[in-house]
Amino acid sequence: MLHSKLFLKTKKEAPSDEVAKNAILLDRANFIYKEMAGVYSYLPMGLKVLNKIENLIRKQMDTIGNEITMSSLAPKELWEKTGRLEEVDVLFKASAANENSKNKSSNEYVLNSTHEELITPIALEFGKSYKDFPFAYYQIQTKFRNEPRAKSGLLRGREFRMKDLYSFHLTQEDFEDYYEKAKVAYMNFFKEVGLGESTFITSASGGDFTDKLSHEFQVVCDAGEDIIYLNKNSGTAYNKEVLEIELKNNNLKVEDLEELKACEVGNIFTLEDRFTKSFNFQYTNVDNQKNVVPHMGCYGIGSSRIMGVLVEKFGDEKGLVWPKAVAPFDIEIVSLHKEKNDKVYEVSKNVYQMLNRPPLTPPYQGGEEYSKKYEVLWDDRELSAGVKLNDADLYGIPMQIIIGTKNLEENLVEIKLRHTGEVVKVKVEDLEKELMSLWQKVF
Repeated sequence: MLHSKLFLKTKKEAPSDEVAKNAILLDRANFIYKEMAGVYSYLPMGLKVLNKIENLIRKQMDTIGNEITMSSLAPKELWEKTGRLEEVDVLFKASAANENSKNKSSNEYVLNSTHEELITPIALEFGKSYKDFPFAYYQIQTKFRNEPRAKSGLLRGREFRMKDLYSFHLTQEDFEDYYEKAKVAYMNFFKEVGLGESTFITSASGGDFTDKLSHEFQVVCDAGEDIIYLNKNSGTAYNKEVLEIELKNNNLKVEDLEELKACEVGNIFTLEDRFTKSFNFQYTNVDNQKNVVPHMGCYGIGSSRIMGVLVEKFGDEKGLVWPKAVAPFDIEIVSLHKEKNDKVYEVSKNVYQMLNRPPLTPPYQGGEEYSKKYEVLWDDRELSAGVKLNDADLYGIPMQIIIGTKNLEENLVEIKLRHTGEVVKVKVEDLEKELMSLWQKVF
């Protein structure tokens, strides 16, 4: 991608109405655009990051479920059926915005904050017999919540992206087996996205649906709004709700605990028969009885919140720092040319074309070695070296190839690793080989 073709203009100053680190850096780098408090649009580079996060989620969820997309609007009757229309305190409604629209339809709808009311009728159509179970559906979709404290950028929004999965089971035992598989899939995702070492499965209460424990996935983060308590001996974590129970019943000692600030990025919990009963969801069992109600589970990951958490954890005084799995590009060529078609420009162009060529596939011809295909951004703009170098650090792309006149006099270019600041000078003809070696160092 040529920078000159990318809709992107960075800002030197932090936006005056933002206080969260993630919102400030993402806004300055032009990854997001603030529409109002708690509502953001994703610009080209930001959307690339969000898509990569969500594709990593899909990779793991496809091992335990099937992807669908449910509607954002729901008839009020579904929420009335479960008794939650007047209970859920963050619920938005959608209705005609003006008299002209109202003349066409005065209907009111629920703007879904969660999708139990929609998935259960869908599942009811599929789960007629015990032979149909177990099964699970998931989606990645925009959610809406009337959040009173939308002041933390992507960490707490009124409109946000979320993966929600719902599973249906014949027995409690089958649900519990699936629940453990979901834990594994979740932790695999957090490892791939770059948060594995700082994410803890945290015991929490079951909330309104059950007296059983649920589990949150908490990332240790200074900007987090939650407090978790980590058992330094076992690595087990608890939130504040369940800590007292654990201290009382399980011989847990206060001195064994470390108090940490954390941000919840996912949760899993049982719904038991709360929603399946509301919709009279029954299936025919092996004895041909049709009065058996399925067990149900719910599993969420906040994909846009994860994007914010990555910025909070890894961003520095210079800007964003992306793990390579979700970075908008793998490499940025920072071309310090003074004008088009000078030597720096021509070398940069050749490097860009070399790195963008498709990888070779076996059998290789003429002894050529395999070449990784990188996603490359080339800053081909005619701007000062200072602006380009500062922008490159602000974008947080894992590797920079800095090409300037002085180094080229010795046939050298610089490779910079963004997350460590390490700079290595290499010969132009050795660049591709050195890139493949240095790529292993990128986190």
